[in-house]
Amino acid sequence: MDRVELFLFATALLLILCVLISKATGKMGIPTLVVFLGVGIMAGSEGLGGIYFDNAYYAKTLGVIALAYILFSGGLDTKWTSIRPVIRSAVSLATIGVLVTCITVGFFTHYVLGFTLLEGFLVGAIISSTDAGAVFTVLRSRNINLKGNLKSLLEVESGSNDPMAVFLMRKPELSVFTLIPKLVQEMVLGLGVGYFGGKGMAWAFNKLKLEFEGLYTVLSLAVVLIIYTTSQVLHGNGFLSVYVAGVVLGNETFVYKKTLMLLHDGVSWLMQSSMFLTLGLLIFPSHIIAITGPGILVAGFMILVARPISVFISLGNSSLNWREKTFIAWIGLRGAVPVVMATYPLVAGIGRAEYIFNLVFFVAVTSLMIQGTSISIVARWLGLISPDQPKHDQIEHTSTATLKNNMTYVNVPTDFIQKNIVDLKLPQDMLIVLIERKGAVIIPRGGTQLEPGDRLMVIAEKESLTQLKEKIFAV
Repeated sequence: MDRVELFLFATALLLILCVLISKATGKMGIPTLVVFLGVGIMAGSEGLGGIYFDNAYYAKTLGVIALAYILFSGGLDTKWTSIRPVIRSAVSLATIGVLVTCITVGFFTHYVLGFTLLEGFLVGAIISSTDAGAVFTVLRSRNINLKGNLKSLLEVESGSNDPMAVFLMRKPELSVFTLIPKLVQEMVLGLGVGYFGGKGMAWAFNKLKLEFEGLYTVLSLAVVLIIYTTSQVLHGNGFLSVYVAGVVLGNETFVYKKTLMLLHDGVSWLMQSSMFLTLGLLIFPSHIIAITGPGILVAGFMILVARPISVFISLGNSSLNWREKTFIAWIGLRGAVPVVMATYPLVAGIGRAEYIFNLVFFVAVTSLMIQGTSISIVARWLGLISPDQPKHDQIEHTSTATLKNNMTYVNVPTDFIQKNIVDLKLPQDMLIVLIERKGAVIIPRGGTQLEPGDRLMVIAEKESLTQLKEKIFAV
């Protein structure tokens, strides 16, 4: 094999190993992301694979690209109705909470570990935000149904708190009067670019009428990067933009929606596995062992002191009770985001950058192993498990008798003006099963065009059926 073939083979083999090992370790409650890191470390220069990799710039670049797709996918699967009640609390956690964590960890590392105050605040800023990939993956892979809007709150917090953390990593500039407007600018531009980017994607998918379905997936992958880079160029926050774009697009109606959502879910997993593998390769286990003592101190302080303080301060005026706040404080998962951020000092070549990177890596893995594996236990202990069945279970076990009772045919009138199904904006609880047209049967999609004389087989409740008839006959 030449070098290219060897690289491709090794990459594919490592990904397959991650998938197979995660299946076995998942039964033991070990987060899949930890498995990816472990495989990367074993394949690294001090592991069985002997692959030498120490290019922090490449790791940082891959991490940024991966996080963009992970955040977009997380937003795509988030319903507006679920995040609307938690926006105020999520914003508070993503700003005040991150700031409090940065300050408390900064002073701790300064006074206990002997860092300079600026180095301490740098460490605090790097580990101050929760990791979106870890939160999305762990919460959605655990088969528990949390009471209220806790799940949505944790996901929105993790998807929106990176801008504050990145902002705090900057070198102090003129004054607080200069810094605060810049933070507001980044947040506002990030929100704006994300909102219009998501709306623009939905419009483009419905209007372009591309010849092949696969081209829609290519278009969506390209636009995610355009949204990120556009936001960055305009001095907004690209991570916030792609998350908001995902939320906006996911709550729109557009052609091939299910296909695109499944695609981005797969891309998200590919990005996470690739990112954690790369970060694992970047690690030298002997260097991690050397900082075990300080790592335990910082991880323990962050989990047991800094995170709880930040949560109870930032949610002081919320209606959440102490049990819910305690759960939020415990599930402050750190993962790839802090480790990727820790590559910034490595690339910049600042003093003690390698030590800080290893320390952050240790804290992130500790958080995943301790907090990530105990979500179900803590939720049950605090009495936050809902007795209701998760929504996907209800869908999987829908009675066929109900479907037969609500199945009917609708004839499209002869004076109907041709429209795509997606343009009708049908209710969520309605499904057009098939279309009979001139003796042929057509399987409908969002981009399928309804024509005069079509006969539709429809599954819907009476109210939704009435809406469909009104849309078809009111031409």
